This record gives sequence, C-alpha cells and structure tokens, in this order.
Amino acid sequence: MPLDWPTLFSSGKSYVDFLAKYANENQQTRWNAKRETLSLSEAQKTLLASFTREMHVLCLAGAWCGDCVDQCPMFQVIEEASPHITVRYIDRDDAPDDLKEAIKVCGGNRVPVTVFLNEDDQVTGMYGDRTLVKYRQMVEKLGGAACSTGISLGTAGQMDPLTSSVLAEWIDQFERHQWICRTSTRLREKHGD
Repeated sequence: MPLDWPTLFSSGKSYVDFLAKYANENQQTRWNAKRETLSLSEAQKTLLASFTREMHVLCLAGAWCGDCVDQCPMFQVIEEASPHITVRYIDRDDAPDDLKEAIKVCGGNRVPVTVFLNEDDQVTGMYGDRTLVKYRQMVEKLGGAACSTGISLGTAGQMDPLTSSVLAEWIDQFERHQWICRTSTRLREKHGD
C-alpha cells in the first residue's frame, strides 16, 4: 500500500515544535549551539529566495542523534531563507513502521533522512543520512572508530569548513528538487508558466 504522504507531512512538527516535544534540555542546547554557527552566503540566500514552487520536506530525525544535531539546523536555515519551503520533522522512534520501512538507508533506520515532496505532496526524491563530503571524511578515518558522533560545533557565527561543505551539499539537494518541481510539465500547466 502506498504511503499517505499528505497525512505524514501534516503530522510532522515544525523545527521548534519537534525540539520542544522530543529534545531534553541538553539536546536543545546542542541543536541551538549548532544553529548559531550557521550562516548562508549572499549567493545561497539569493538562490533560496528565488524558488517559486512550494516544496514540502519531511525529515525523519531524532533529537538524540549527532548527525541530526549537525544537519537538521541547516534545514531550518534553508527554510527561513525561502518562503516556498516548509520542513516538517517526525521522530524516528514515533514514526509509523511503513514510513520507516519505506525510507531505510542501506537497510537501516538511519537519520536524518529527508523526503522531498512537491506542493501536492508527491515525492520528488529522498536524501540522507549524511552528505558525500561527510562520508568522504568518515572513510578517511576508517583506520579508527567507524562511527563518529556526527557533531561538529564551531564558534557562534563561524562555520568550520566541513559544516560549510555539508550545508552547501544540502542546499544543492533543495535546489535540485526545486528544479524538479519547476520544470514539471504538470506543475507548469497547473501554474501557467
């Protein structure tokens, strides 16, 4: 049976509401600290502001997850930069089993995983749990422990090079899905453009 994406998306929580429900005080502090390190370049702001198609992004996440601490605040920054992007979060442990099964990565329930949806809540694609640049860094370190915490906190207002690269890769994903929606024949006919 196909997933009911509109219902799943509407059941998701905003960034603030997700943290309020699922994150303890320490986790909220970590997410907020990461958020404070993030900033967009003028080119990134211009790109995100130029989007014209509504995009719904559903993120399976966990407040306890280091990779989520590292990346989900990026989705908040991206959402804030575009009036046409809405991101909703579902806690991995509270998610319906059919959703968890449908978006497994390499056979596992990894987080964060995003499902990109158009304005009609039709899937345009999925991405997660880490970006290519993060996996490259992990592979370089395979001589030691293979499971990092995923957390790379820097100084407020300053991004370390890895965070900057990961943010750029996520923006590329949001851009890709915007162009999928923008060039869709069905949506172009619907909007007369």
